[in-house]
Amino acid sequence: MKSLKDGSGGKKIIGFGDRLNSAAAAKKAELERCRAKAATNDPAFAERQAARQAASAARELRETERKARREASAAQEAAEKAARAAAAAQEAAEQLARDAAAQVEAEARSIELAAQQKAARDARYAARKARK
Repeated sequence: MKSLKDGSGGKKIIGFGDRLNSAAAAKKAELERCRAKAATNDPAFAERQAARQAASAARELRETERKARREASAAQEAAEKAARAAAAAQEAAEQLARDAAAQVEAEARSIELAAQQKAARDARYAARKARK
């Protein structure tokens, strides 16, 4: 226990409960002062809060628009990539067809050349037989 001198010359005894009560009262008074100063009661606070909300809504709108543009761009790029792939596949198929046609033509020339060579060989053989 603590003793204090009061103004009348006597001693006032302060106990633990009294200190707790005075601390709670001080805390309550401080809370009331803070509530009185609270920004929510200030009209400028309401304006600032409205401006923040408007800015937040505008930010979300811009973000949504950017996302939509990104998705549209990605879809367009995918379509262009698919078109390029289709064109490349068509070009590859055409090249394959040209190669196959060239191979068939080369085989036909080879067969024709072999037939001509055989005919020439047979003619020489027949000429040799005719001379004997």
